[in-house]
Amino acid sequence: MERRQGWVREYLVEEGQQALPFVRSAKLGEEPERIAGEMRGVLGLELAWASELPTWSEALKELQRRMETAWILVVVNGIVGNNTRRKLDPEEFRGFVLVDEYAPLVFVNGADAKAAQMFTLAHELAHLWFGTSAAFDLRELEPADDDTERACNRVAAEFLVPARELKESWSSLTQNSDLFQVLARRFKVSELVAARRALDLALIGRSAFLDFYRSYLLDERRKASKASSGGDFYANQNYRIGRRFAETVVRATREGKLLYRDAYQLTGLYGSTFDRYAESLSFRGLLERPY
Repeated sequence: MERRQGWVREYLVEEGQQALPFVRSAKLGEEPERIAGEMRGVLGLELAWASELPTWSEALKELQRRMETAWILVVVNGIVGNNTRRKLDPEEFRGFVLVDEYAPLVFVNGADAKAAQMFTLAHELAHLWFGTSAAFDLRELEPADDDTERACNRVAAEFLVPARELKESWSSLTQNSDLFQVLARRFKVSELVAARRALDLALIGRSAFLDFYRSYLLDERRKASKASSGGDFYANQNYRIGRRFAETVVRATREGKLLYRDAYQLTGLYGSTFDRYAESLSFRGLLERPY
């Protein structure tokens, strides 16, 4: 990952691109509401952006797309390379972030439950604002005993489920037996994120959250184990490699600024497989950075 990021940084600097101003723009102790609002602004998202999407899964895809539009390299992969027999264990880590002013990179463990991926993505996004690279091993959606990790958790929670909106909805929804499902549908996040936010705001107790968390995650992983590992190979590469990174590699190759041999090594795709994947990409506005 460091090699990919380093190559993109060098390429963008050579092309005369500017550094991304939001990286390292926040300080510990600032209000989570302000930072979360700035994150939405950079990504071009409204406060209730997810409510316009049909499902929280679509919200996750949209968040990834917006991050890549802002020139954050996003990689989602649950296996080692292309080896489907070697899965990355979510119990070991859920993701990591490599901070850089030109080519910040966020990695999310695709073997984790989809609900946990959403929180990981928002958490790592917050890390870019604070400017700290870190691995993310969130046990029961609780951060490590570290000031930066706690701050990232608070910002991620506010980014996904704004406190004001949740508090305004809470009293009218507490009679529902499927409370977290209702909240999930309203905010277009997972039930897990809704429960986590309720805990953050002291709307539920820790024991109630942990009971829900464990049963929910077990159910998600059962579903994941039954799901097909197939799908469109080339579409899957947009997650495994990262679409923004892949577009930059292909553009540089076609411009003669990168040897095909090096492009193959950077992407893990070779020969005709690389060529077909390159043809599947769109290059409109590739280097039109928003800053």
